This record gives sequence, C-alpha cells and structure tokens, in this order.
Amino acid sequence: MADGLASGSDPEAPGISIRGKDAGLPGPGGHEVRRAQAGETRALSQALARAFFEDPLGTYVVPDPTRRLAIVEQGFDLFLRRVWISHEETYTVGDPGVGACIWEPPGTWKIGAAKQLSMLPAMVGAFGRSLPRLLSALSAAERGHPEEPHYYLPILGVEPESQGRGRGSAMMFPILSRCDAEGVPAYLEASTPRNRALYERHGFKVTETFQLGRGGPTFWRMWRAPGPGPAA
Repeated sequence: MADGLASGSDPEAPGISIRGKDAGLPGPGGHEVRRAQAGETRALSQALARAFFEDPLGTYVVPDPTRRLAIVEQGFDLFLRRVWISHEETYTVGDPGVGACIWEPPGTWKIGAAKQLSMLPAMVGAFGRSLPRLLSALSAAERGHPEEPHYYLPILGVEPESQGRGRGSAMMFPILSRCDAEGVPAYLEASTPRNRALYERHGFKVTETFQLGRGGPTFWRMWRAPGPGPAA
C-alpha cells in the first residue's frame, strides 16, 4: 500500500537476472533478483523499516520518530510471516536483501475476517497505541481497491543507503513481466510524487487520489494495464 523509495531516484535497472521460478526472463546480469524465503523475514523487515522511516506511511502510523523504527520493523515482520511470504511472490536483491518488493497474486489481497481475528493479538503487541492509525490507513486503502483480478503491490522498499541504483525497478521486474505475458493488470498505491513518477515510467497510471485516514497524507491509486506479451 506504499513504497519506501525515499530518494525517488530509481533508474531503470540496466541488467537483471532472475533465479528460481522466474528464471529465463531477459536481462544480461546486473541486479540479481530472487524470491525471498521464510527465514529472511527478520532481515527484510529491518530493511523495510529503514526504507519507510521517512515515508508518509511510516510517519502517519507512528508519528513519534523515537518509536517508529522498532514499531514499523515489528509490523513488517508480522505481516511477512503471517501473510505475504506464503504467497511466494516477495522479491529481493542482495544477500541479505537490501529491500523487498511484495506482491499479492490475483484474488489474495483481502485478508479474511478469521485471519484478521487471529492476527489481532500480535498486531496489538507490535503496534500498541499506533494500531488505530494503522487500521485507519488500511481501511482508507481498502475502500477504493479495485475488484477486477490483478497483481497487487502493497509494499516496495529499499533501505536508504541502497536507493537510487535501480533496485526498486529490478525487484518489480519479475511480476510486471508476468503481467504482460499473462495479460493481467497490476495495482498499487503510491505515497509520494517522486515514487508516483517511478511507477508511471513502468506503465502505471493514476486513477484516483485519497487521504490515508483523517488528516493523513495524500496517496495515489495507480493501475497498470498489461503490455504486449512475448511474441509467439
């Protein structure tokens, strides 16, 4: 539902190599993108917490900068372990990973009531008095979420010292390529004008703006129609 690419400078990755299920996608080396594993959730949550420290999502949910890093890290670790990593569509670069691109496949973005209830004690433990702000942000994002089947990109972040080198673009590449090959749209919410511009370079178009909760920052809903697939 947001992005931790604070510099806004994430040029096209000059060469990308994909391992695993998505091996064989074009790209002569350069950034090596890989699917994140369950044992990496702690390291990835630490990288994402640093990425989102100054992002509008992080500052809205946890206004106190002295508490923000620890709370956001616990939150990312919780959602990675309990929700995202099981989709097997979380990508990273580096070992340990310097960030993550978290995708939810078509039909999986909405967390069911039973799952939400089972996660509630852990969410209270992770977010404490910041939980109402998180729930307000999630509710605002969900209200306008499109119903058409699509790949959803809720989180893309690169830790600050590794930003501006094309890693964000590289981590998006496996699923955007799959979207084009399979004729499936993609959707996200951008949190800053600079990150919005990055997504526009990858074919996303703004469909709506909205406030992330009462008095919250402005976010942009963005939709990407699939491009031409590979030639037969």
